[in-house]
Amino acid sequence: MVIIGGRGQSAVEFMIVFGAMLFFFTIFFIVIQESIYENSREERNILANDIALSVKEEILLAHESSEGYMRSFYVPLNIYGLDYGINLSEGHVYLYSEKIGISYIVSDVSGNIVKGNNTIRKEGGTIYLNQ
Repeated sequence: MVIIGGRGQSAVEFMIVFGAMLFFFTIFFIVIQESIYENSREERNILANDIALSVKEEILLAHESSEGYMRSFYVPLNIYGLDYGINLSEGHVYLYSEKIGISYIVSDVSGNIVKGNNTIRKEGGTIYLNQ
């Protein structure tokens, strides 16, 4: 008796094994990609928080310093390529973007913060930022 279709069955088995392997590799790479995205998002949030906190600390340092205090500091232009806004309003420093929103309470300041170089000074008991 001659068995017909042995090659066809091998081809089908190969395709099933190949499809299963492809499925598992795809799932594996999706999980890896999600992990990378989550790490990237966490790094962006940490850097955004650090920027807002450093501005708060610069204002606090100027507030606690003696008359005539003056200092320059730098605020990054973007956060890992993500554009963001930062401003001072109603006793808060706000840092915001599409995916980030951070606020810290600060002392009263005359002026506003800009991305790039900033100059802060204390004259007559008042804190001036970029004025």
